Amino acid sequence: MNNSDYMKFIGTTDMSLVDVMEQIDNNAGGILFVINSDKELVGCITDGDIRRWLIGTGNLRANVTEVMNKNPLYIFDYESAKAKSLMSSKRITAIPVINDKKQIIEILFANSFSESNSKPISDLSEIPVVIMAGGKGTRLYPYTRILPKPLIPIGETPIVERIIDKFTEYNISKFFITVNYRKSMIRSYFSELDPDYNLVFVEEDKPLGTGGSITLIKEEFTQPVFVTNCDTLILADYGDIYDYHKKSANDITIVSSVKNITVPYGTIISSANGKISALEEKPKLSYLINTGMYIVNPETLKLIPKDTFFHMTHLVEKVLAQGGNVGMYPISEESFLDMGEIKEMNRMKSRLNIKDE
Repeated sequence: MNNSDYMKFIGTTDMSLVDVMEQIDNNAGGILFVINSDKELVGCITDGDIRRWLIGTGNLRANVTEVMNKNPLYIFDYESAKAKSLMSSKRITAIPVINDKKQIIEILFANSFSESNSKPISDLSEIPVVIMAGGKGTRLYPYTRILPKPLIPIGETPIVERIIDKFTEYNISKFFITVNYRKSMIRSYFSELDPDYNLVFVEEDKPLGTGGSITLIKEEFTQPVFVTNCDTLILADYGDIYDYHKKSANDITIVSSVKNITVPYGTIISSANGKISALEEKPKLSYLINTGMYIVNPETLKLIPKDTFFHMTHLVEKVLAQGGNVGMYPISEESFLDMGEIKEMNRMKSRLNIKDE
């Protein structure tokens, strides 16, 4: 990483948590160092800190000072020689260099040294994946009048293949894909592709929703299962998601994403008797949303009724009603790519740096 870009890694104490998440997305480094009005280093915050905060509180409206580590590691400008060993021993990816006024003068990054400090990829080779691909994709007309949604290309590669390729990075090789609409086209595509992973087609005779077709799978699962829609790509650490599910003793874990919505109008804040107390120009609202990716325990999947139209959200509601554990694993807005609508499909292409010819 070019150190001349280090200002992207500096934030201020007046930032909201959502602002921090956006800046971390933009710098792609997973960390932000926080300075006060005197430009003194007062904290640091990572994407992991944000995730733990959201899991613990669900509060998206916090200020950065509520979440950040107030005792960040740093070195003085005359100590640069020990940066490499310190980052290696502490397994950190970046460290700020400060002057005697505790002001940041540069940031050193682990990838600038010869030895890699990156986290190894988790081995999830025993974990199966179910991809729900039976819908008609009506929101993507006119594309889906010709192709089934899973085969709509993002660049030169169909979305479902991109989803599978992401899982194979973690040595996952067993996939179940539930199909209905234009299922012969999906079968033909993968037959010609001849992939080196095991792909089992699960055919619906009638629409069964995003969860109902799972009951058609004949294999008995012994491990928690990834279940995902065929139109969303999650750019996150699947190993960390899986570890969180296991450690949290969840029956279901929902991968959730921050979603920011800007109201395109000036809004009015009113008090009693129709008096206006303030105006807010184009406010931004932030929510945690369901991405359509889940990890589900084998015994929980048995709660899905057979031969019944049943969504995964129905399964979540059923588990909650029975007092079970449903948890969430939050990711940033830029880590959730959806192509369920044409506008979002174009955003996915932009995020993946794919240009239309």
